[in-house]
Amino acid sequence: MADGGQALIASQGGRMTHELDGTAVQFFQGPYDSKNPMTLWANAGRLADIIRKHRVQIIHARSRAPAWSAYWAAKRTGIRFVTTYAGIYNADLPFKRHYNAIMASGDIVIANSAYTARHIRETYKDLRRPIAVIPRGIDLAKFNPARVQPSHVAAMLARWAVPEGARVVLMPGRLTRWKGGLSFVEAMAQLKDRSVYGILAGDSQEREDFEDEVIARVKELGLAGRVRYVGQVDDMPTAFAASDVVVSASIEPEAFGRVAVEAQAMGRLVVATNIGGSTETIIPGRTGWLVPPSSPPEMAAAIGQALSLDAAQALGVTTAARAHVAAKYDVAVMCRSTLRVYAKLLARDEDLALSA
Repeated sequence: MADGGQALIASQGGRMTHELDGTAVQFFQGPYDSKNPMTLWANAGRLADIIRKHRVQIIHARSRAPAWSAYWAAKRTGIRFVTTYAGIYNADLPFKRHYNAIMASGDIVIANSAYTARHIRETYKDLRRPIAVIPRGIDLAKFNPARVQPSHVAAMLARWAVPEGARVVLMPGRLTRWKGGLSFVEAMAQLKDRSVYGILAGDSQEREDFEDEVIARVKELGLAGRVRYVGQVDDMPTAFAASDVVVSASIEPEAFGRVAVEAQAMGRLVVATNIGGSTETIIPGRTGWLVPPSSPPEMAAAIGQALSLDAAQALGVTTAARAHVAAKYDVAVMCRSTLRVYAKLLARDEDLALSA
């Protein structure tokens, strides 16, 4: 927008919509999260109307259902179609593979990590679309430990019922099986230091059966009161600041792994599983620890090593981690890279017009 462009967003809406308040971004709310084929087709018409009215040149989709509508709208209006492939999608049924393929159908496909780019090429071996690797970026002004108020940290620890002087190991993320919540609980049981508290923070997304399973396992292992599920936490910078170690325990590969990057930006010691995007965002032995998935003993050992560092050693790791994130995962870097992709597409259109 600073270069004279105009940004428009079409979505179902959600928790982040308020961030558009006071900006020049135009927001169009609609049923764009629907997977109903009739709604997808109707959404294509809605998007085509927006494209024509506002003279849109590029439509960029970041999720499968709206990507189908965006693809059809782009075909109708003759504009460029870009996708960001930001997940490792389940393709256990034949129709799911076709449904997922829309994310590899952009004029340019943006992969949010090198791991994702390899996954795209392995999954769609006949793909002829160019792939641009643009890692997801985070807001370093927001995820800045210097901006978190100590009183807010104290209040959060009080809400979590963490006693004064205790150390906190935080596992953020949706409470789903593949995120590794049970591995985290098992690892916490192997830590001998009773002053270490484990916090699982994230939306259960109404998966009450798994939530009950996690809580039951906490009780079976004698961890009740020392390991807690606290539900959704909206103020993640404060949550990170309230912790000593942050864990990403995923047992299946993550396309990127935002938790590890945000935690490093916040100057926390990070332990993650050595699969997916975390193998790129963490430099083992320098900015954090990588452990095999579904291996509570090795996770516990890494957490123990992190907690055993003295202040100077911990500062060395966290300083390197924040510098690493600032260099590679700043949202400003992501935006500049994405704008370069747009510019290449538009330049290609100009070249075609001149040669016609």
